[in-house]
Amino acid sequence: MPPASARIPPLVRDKVSDHAKKTLDIVEKFVNEECIPADAVYSAQLGQGEARWSLPPIMNELKEKAKALGLWNMFLAKGHYKEGAGFTNLEYGLICEQFGRSRTASEATNNSAPDTGNMEVLAKYGSAEQKAKWLTPLLNGEIRSAYVMTEPLTASSDATNVQLSIQRDGDSYVLNGQKWWISGAGDPRCKLYIVLGKTDPNNPNRHKQQSMILVPSNTPGITIKRMLSVYGYDDAPHGHAHLIFKNVRVPANSMVLGDGRGFEVMQGRMGPGRIHHAMRSIGAAEEALSWLLTRANAEHKKPFGKLLSQQGVILHWIAKSRIEIDAARLIVLNAAAAIDTGDAKSALVEIAEAKILVPNMALTIIDRAVQTFGAQGVCQDTPLAGMWASVRTIRIADGPDESHLEQLGRRENKKAGEATDRIQTQLDKADELFRKYGTAPSGPCTPLNMREMVPAKL
Repeated sequence: MPPASARIPPLVRDKVSDHAKKTLDIVEKFVNEECIPADAVYSAQLGQGEARWSLPPIMNELKEKAKALGLWNMFLAKGHYKEGAGFTNLEYGLICEQFGRSRTASEATNNSAPDTGNMEVLAKYGSAEQKAKWLTPLLNGEIRSAYVMTEPLTASSDATNVQLSIQRDGDSYVLNGQKWWISGAGDPRCKLYIVLGKTDPNNPNRHKQQSMILVPSNTPGITIKRMLSVYGYDDAPHGHAHLIFKNVRVPANSMVLGDGRGFEVMQGRMGPGRIHHAMRSIGAAEEALSWLLTRANAEHKKPFGKLLSQQGVILHWIAKSRIEIDAARLIVLNAAAAIDTGDAKSALVEIAEAKILVPNMALTIIDRAVQTFGAQGVCQDTPLAGMWASVRTIRIADGPDESHLEQLGRRENKKAGEATDRIQTQLDKADELFRKYGTAPSGPCTPLNMREMVPAKL
């Protein structure tokens, strides 16, 4: 197979710098030769019980190799952040796809969620003091962080519903409430929680009620109630925690950007995060297709005396998977390019399209690979079951599909008046042409028949 730089879609190839192409090939080689072989060792080095929440030693070795290759903090986009490695969102999209093929690659290069989104928050909205205290050690990979938004007792798909209380008390803020699905909170290296809560619940503007605040994870009053599993996986040492906040007090200078601006900060964080998930999902789909191809051509396992690849349905799956991955990749790169030319807010439609389409595509291909392996596909003998569980959560994380579909549908539906006017104008023009040529309307697609289906005005 040619190197990754030679497989860049022609449509965007001229938007990728020579430096990015060279780095892309280095990343692909690092993932293939270092990270994927290390994935199994990483899992084996996880202990039992409390020992599962200690970092497997192989990760530190991978990080040192990544740093030596210059593969570090590649997500902070050129033109948007001065702290980044100089890649555009589109270039990072191609690179991040490679990370999605391995369990260890994103963390090994300090490009893993939720730290990436949290570092973007600090880089974009943080004060000089906040950056010095939290952004610098995160960029150095010395600590990890968690994004604390979702709550168990409210519909958190609508972020304006969050109930955790953030109340000013002198030169401090006091937090009370509970949060869950706090990814990364199980890791002992997690030193920072970025928490969304309500400072002004009675504000008539629902989008001005929330604030974002920085909370050290060891602040008194925070309790990890339990760790949550994803389809039976505990995702140690990262983990997903249910947290209780009881009279948690932090200094007033911990507020990000200012009171009532939490929704603004959250929206600024979510856009790039959603596209990063989509980028990694492309890589997961590619890796699943590789496993499918391996099983489909296994000489030692021939059902009914033929290779699986000689069965028509499997060839159809292979062909459809290639089409679906390549089409989804263009959707992702288009969203990345839209952010590059403006910002995440101006690319809401493109980001939503990628967020909805890509995880569903990846799940379809992973499922085909599982089906190809049969019983072996649902157990620990391949990475497919864990891959499916991970990608499945993306249909919920950063806003469920249904929320994005409704918003996208509403936005598209606003074009109904324009579409109706255009069709009416075309029908009027058709009437003129019938009269000009003295031709009697006939057939199903006549102006008269069509007018019965088209409203006069919207």
